[in-house]
Amino acid sequence: MLGNVLVTKPVFPEMMEFLNSQVSIDANLEDRVLSKQELISRLQAKQGAVTLLTDIIDREVLESIPDVRMICNIAVGFNNVDIANASRLGILVTNTPGVLTETTADFAWTLLMSAARRIVEGDSFARSGQWKAWGLQMLLGNDVFGKTLGIVGFGRIGQAVARRAMGFSMKIQYYDSLPVPPESVPPGVREVSLETLLSTSDFVSLHVPLLPETTHLLNDKTFALMKSNCVVVNTARGPVVDEKALARALKSGKIAAAGLDVFEREPEIEPELMKLQNIVLAPHMASASRETRLKMCMMAAENLVAGLRGERPPNLVNPEALGNRRH
Repeated sequence: MLGNVLVTKPVFPEMMEFLNSQVSIDANLEDRVLSKQELISRLQAKQGAVTLLTDIIDREVLESIPDVRMICNIAVGFNNVDIANASRLGILVTNTPGVLTETTADFAWTLLMSAARRIVEGDSFARSGQWKAWGLQMLLGNDVFGKTLGIVGFGRIGQAVARRAMGFSMKIQYYDSLPVPPESVPPGVREVSLETLLSTSDFVSLHVPLLPETTHLLNDKTFALMKSNCVVVNTARGPVVDEKALARALKSGKIAAAGLDVFEREPEIEPELMKLQNIVLAPHMASASRETRLKMCMMAAENLVAGLRGERPPNLVNPEALGNRRH
């Protein structure tokens, strides 16, 4: 066996079967987040951990787990792990990029269409018995075809969202703080400043990582730039949007609607948002197809096994840790 590992939450049986042939497993079988002290306790004498975004691996945790060599996140993001301190301590951290690109892009479009055409409101209206007759101005929404889509963050998922927009003959523009290779930009898609994107887009879809500079990227000031018919979609990270500012923008009519899959303080949702009808709320499920979530689990398992074998894991996010990796 390659070592002892902790799996912090229930995962797919296929992943457990694969890991059982390689390592000794301590698995949390309860569908709940382990407390910090539970994490520290159960990571003693472990060489690796399979974690989720809900597991906060901060400096205190990292400095309390002397035998851990690998932390394998089942997620593209890794803002739940203190990367700088993991690297300092020689702990390798991996993620699961790529496999959820198309699924997340599908879901961003699900939110976009649902918010634009008021699907959730319509479903509630129909189920509640309020619908008595067809009405010319009943539940009027916004057209998508031919409108302008602004994509903030033009990585894999942003590009996949853009490809879908072409089928709706949309004018597509993007903003990214980093250069995007020309070959990754589909024909007809143009790069603009963030201010231009926010002030000219009918739909704004967020696909940026959570960094200090992207925290509350959408706030009172940036919402004020938007068109009154604008629909905002967030499948990136919750803190990218100031939820209180979003509630104010939706309530005042500064923007038309929103669709959120992620929230600032998950699973808590800003109470003012819960009172509004012009927002679609989803419980962080953009990658939630069985095929995709299973691929994510298997990728995390493969990262773990490679790292414990002494190899460079395929999806290493902190290569700077290799110089002083634990053995």
